[in-house]
Amino acid sequence: MANNLDKFKDVKKEERKVDRSKKLRIGIIGTGWIAEAHIDSYLKCEDVEIVAGADLVPGKAEEFFKRYNLDDVHCYPDHKSMLDNEELDGVSVCTYNKTHAECTIYALKKGVNVLLEKPMCVTTEEAVEIMRAEKESEKIVSVGFQPRFDPNMKLVKQIVQSGELGKIYYIQTGGGRRVGIPFPFGTTFIEKDKGVIGAMGDIGCYSLDMVLNAIGYPKPLTVTGYTSDFFGKNPNYTGYINAGKSEYSKIFAVDDFAAAFVRLEGDIILDFRISWAMNLDTPGDTIILGTKGGLRIPSTECWNGSIGGDLTVYHDYAGKAVETVIPAIKNNTNCFDLKIRSFLDAIHTGGKAPIPTSEILYNQAIIDHIVKSSKLGKEINVEIPEI
Repeated sequence: MANNLDKFKDVKKEERKVDRSKKLRIGIIGTGWIAEAHIDSYLKCEDVEIVAGADLVPGKAEEFFKRYNLDDVHCYPDHKSMLDNEELDGVSVCTYNKTHAECTIYALKKGVNVLLEKPMCVTTEEAVEIMRAEKESEKIVSVGFQPRFDPNMKLVKQIVQSGELGKIYYIQTGGGRRVGIPFPFGTTFIEKDKGVIGAMGDIGCYSLDMVLNAIGYPKPLTVTGYTSDFFGKNPNYTGYINAGKSEYSKIFAVDDFAAAFVRLEGDIILDFRISWAMNLDTPGDTIILGTKGGLRIPSTECWNGSIGGDLTVYHDYAGKAVETVIPAIKNNTNCFDLKIRSFLDAIHTGGKAPIPTSEILYNQAIIDHIVKSSKLGKEINVEIPEI
């Protein structure tokens, strides 16, 4: 077993040669906090010209681009006016959750490729509408799951796909924060008419993607879901008190904790929990159990898109129960840069979306059905309309 695991030590692939001689015209929809990460990565790319931006808040887009000394960027009061007046190769959709689908669909109808920040949207139905527009436009939507580019995430998938664990039958995943409602970045995360979904959309989608991507994204069949908001609605919540923002408890209207029991195709059970706030350091490591072995992936303090330490494979060897430790890969990979680069290269080549909607549809469906199941207080079937 130990010798077999040597093949997991190097998960790098040769970089494909792409003709980057053409300048790509890029626009940014929404100029809040996450847009800073997008523009930082775009500015590192010699084949990018940032030509337009849009934000609903008057003057916000102008101020945003001025900070980056981009005085020639055309600024607009909304995504429609920008897309109606600019010839663009691609856009980053960096708006709050509620408007992800609206902005993405309009861009696709204008023939523009989209890099869509996570979560993909809010509901299953919105995800389906995005995919329909994508199919009709023949453009691409790549969803913003930059942890996919982390070498340790690739390592997790390689271990699972190698067959060393046998048939996968049970997964426990999640994680989150003890004190970590993200109000310092504004209130759009916690308002119902903007964020709509809370911890699940912010960090839960990442932990779901880690395991679902590793096992090939099987279709979810049923969900028993639970959500709560005990901390977000409490004016005495530690995060509020320390920041002097107890009034935010009055507008908090999303989940700060969620849990679910999900049945997946292939007779696989997914046990999921995620948190912005809880009286615990972690709800547990990620565990992937198979008929030949089990994999433990250490949790992180604040779901940062990688793993919390060395991996451990539990298996039998020569009639004994043993463990094999697979060291985490030490690296300085800038996954956000790779997310942007992969999107741009897909535009250049006319290739497939690096992180396709066909996969993230199931991620979104699980989150949406957790909300629906929690409201009904019972297990429900996952309903996904035809694309």
